This record gives sequence, structure tokens and C-alpha cells, in this order.
Amino acid sequence: MKKRPTILDVAKHAGVSKSTVSLVLQNSTLVKETTREDVTRSMEELGYVYNRSAAGLRGAASGLIGLIINDLRNPFFTEFAASAQMTFASKGYSTVIANTDEDAGIQAQVIDSMIEHGVSAFVVSPAYTSDDGAFDRIQRAGIPTMQVLRQQDERTDLFPFASHNYAAGGELASDHLIGLGCRKIAFVGGLEDRPITLERMSGYSRVMASNDLSSRTFHGRPSRMYGREIALEIVERHKDIEAAICFSDLVALGMLSGFAEAGIQVGKDFRIVGFDDIEESSLVYPRLSSIRCDTALFGKNAAEAMLAWIVEGKRPPDEKRYDVALIERQSSLGFE
Repeated sequence: MKKRPTILDVAKHAGVSKSTVSLVLQNSTLVKETTREDVTRSMEELGYVYNRSAAGLRGAASGLIGLIINDLRNPFFTEFAASAQMTFASKGYSTVIANTDEDAGIQAQVIDSMIEHGVSAFVVSPAYTSDDGAFDRIQRAGIPTMQVLRQQDERTDLFPFASHNYAAGGELASDHLIGLGCRKIAFVGGLEDRPITLERMSGYSRVMASNDLSSRTFHGRPSRMYGREIALEIVERHKDIEAAICFSDLVALGMLSGFAEAGIQVGKDFRIVGFDDIEESSLVYPRLSSIRCDTALFGKNAAEAMLAWIVEGKRPPDEKRYDVALIERQSSLGFE
């Protein structure tokens, strides 16, 4: 007996994804008319018959959101993912979470897999490495997708972008340290020329230039290890530097460790401001001054924006930036 054609056979014949065929079967308006015609033609040529009872069973398990994160080891991204997942859950949506570990290959793999499993939408904090067309495949599948915290694809008319106002955070931190009398301030951490690094540095660079002060930068992986290494390097080779604005709290926490090892009292001998205000910032000693991004609220807002898009058809703006705030603590203020 001849094998009955499946939805995968139709997808292969039409040169589209399984999810696109599913959208055609559901009469989704997200599919271009030319694509719909190609899929319909393939169905006719293959003799494909739509099994509506089976489709009903699949539909009972729908409502999946693909949440793809570049680095779940970082508490900043973990807090975002947890908040977004809980918000989706409160509205009856399940979340499939994937960690790409800054690997574009893994990112492409999980995107393709989630498309095949019929996710309703994507929320992606992308890896900053070359893309092999994963976002193009999302577009062809017609799946609503938001970029958050990082932007990889410039087509925000297709993939809206939401993040924090990092530039304003750099300005707040710089003005704060200059107001405390610091003049030789370094920016520490963040891989050179990455958009997120340039963004967080931009406010610092503007404030330093407007005060006729020289910028000093130390670029590297935003980790505790790198922060510790730079603290020890500053003690050894750059004794003139008085303060640092760190790319992230992880870098700042590493600097606290390095300076403690070298016998330098942060808050008195050297001043530090971090970025993100993760929970640990208020628990270490000295307590870390940091730019608060309220990541939990951001995760909730991002999830609600996506739900409004897929449920009510209210598409998010092409780009949205949320306000940040400086939280002043002992690492910059001292102990008085």
C-alpha cells in the first residue's frame, strides 16, 4: 500500500517549514498568498488529506512560547527568563526555554526545533555571533517574534526590539562618580565592538568628554574572573585610576574580590558602580552601587507585550527602551 503523505512531505515538496504548512491549514493571515498557493499546490499534487481530528489533538497542546536566552548562567538573564515564563503561565501559556550559551549554531538549532514543534511565538535574547538565516526561517514560518535585551536582526518592523536605556545608565553612573570627586574613571568589561558594550559605554563616553576627561577602557568577557584580573592589573599598573564603571555586576563583583585580595578598600581607596543590580549587589560587602534595570519587571512587560500581539493583534512598537535608575551603595559612597 502506498504511504499516505504527511505534513512533512508537503513541507519538503513546497520548500517551506512544517509550521508554515500548519499555518496554511489553519487559514492563518500570517502566511503570504504566494506561499499559501505553493503549499496548496503541493497538497494537491501529493494527494495530502488534512486529518482534522488529529489536528484537534495537536491544538489541545498548543499555546507554547519559545523563550531563547543567550546566557542563562548570568543571573540577569535568569531573572528575566523566570519573570517572562511566570507571566506567560499566568495566562495559560507554556514556555519552552533554551540556553544558547552565546552560540549561533545552537541558537539556529533550537529555533528550527521550536518551529517544528509549532510554537505560537518567540521571545529571543540573541547570541552576538553570525546568524545563518534563523530569523529568515522564523519570518517564513510567520511566527510573531520579539528581540529583547540584545538586537541581532535590524528588521525591527518584523522583529520588534525591547531593552533598557543603557546609555542613560552610563550617564548616571559617570555623573555620580564625577560628583564624588573622581576624575580618572575607567569602563571595565564587555567584549569590544559588541553593540551591547557600545551601548553601555556610550553614556560614560559622553559624560567624560563633556567634562574634558579622558576615557579609559578595559574590554573582556563580562565575568567575575575578568573583573578580578582587571582589579589586580589596576593595582599593579594603573594606580592613577580612581574609579570604575563596570559593564555588568558580575564584572564589578569580580573587581571587589580582586581589590580585597590586594588590600584595597572599595568605597574608600577605589570606587565602583556596576550594571544590572542583580540581587547579590545588595548582599555583598561592601554593598555594590549599580544601575538598576528592574529585570523582573522587564520580563513581565515583554511577556505581556507578546501576549497582546498574539492574542489581541496589538503589535509591539518597533523599538522600546525602559528607564533605568542608579542605586547608590557603599562601593561608591563609602562608609560614612
